[in-house]
Amino acid sequence: MKNRVLFFALVSLLSAQLSAQAGKERIETVKIDGYILQQLITEEGDTILLANLDDVSVTSPRKFANKDEYLLYLRYRAYANKVYPYAREAIRIFRETEYATETMKKRDHKKYIKELQKQLKDEFEDPLKNLSKNQGRVLVKMIERELDTSMFELIKGLRGGFTATYWSTFSRFYGYRLKEAYQEGEDPILDAVLQDFDISSKL
Repeated sequence: MKNRVLFFALVSLLSAQLSAQAGKERIETVKIDGYILQQLITEEGDTILLANLDDVSVTSPRKFANKDEYLLYLRYRAYANKVYPYAREAIRIFRETEYATETMKKRDHKKYIKELQKQLKDEFEDPLKNLSKNQGRVLVKMIERELDTSMFELIKGLRGGFTATYWSTFSRFYGYRLKEAYQEGEDPILDAVLQDFDISSKL
């Protein structure tokens, strides 16, 4: 994102500089399909649009061994689309929490996490408790894949070993294995789906 913004900023700056030199080129603001864009009108009358583009995921065509694999892929995609906003928000909150508590004393860290937990409960408890088991599993794997660690270790780092063990044991009744981190290759169909979703969040 930063590279694209820098690129278009340089293009705009260069265009403005050339405009000042030539006297006949100019930059105008236009509205296209509800979006505000800038366009450069060259000395010859040509128009060049300047825009900050969204990320685009480019992947090779998917191949499946049979119809069952294809249907599983479609189900996984539906689950991933459903939980994607929660996964992205979870990653953002984790990064911010990690940064904010890095130099905190143990007491302040505990207080911060407690207040954050209340805030998250108020905001996410209702939508998350309505997720199916499979949707929840995809959500967990999305987060584990991005952070490269198990959900158990994430909970342990934020809430301590006792809390992590409690939730690990409790979650087994619902088919979750929080100590088993995401492993690429374990479920190739899920791998293919998760590759299409960018949930990274950097401060």
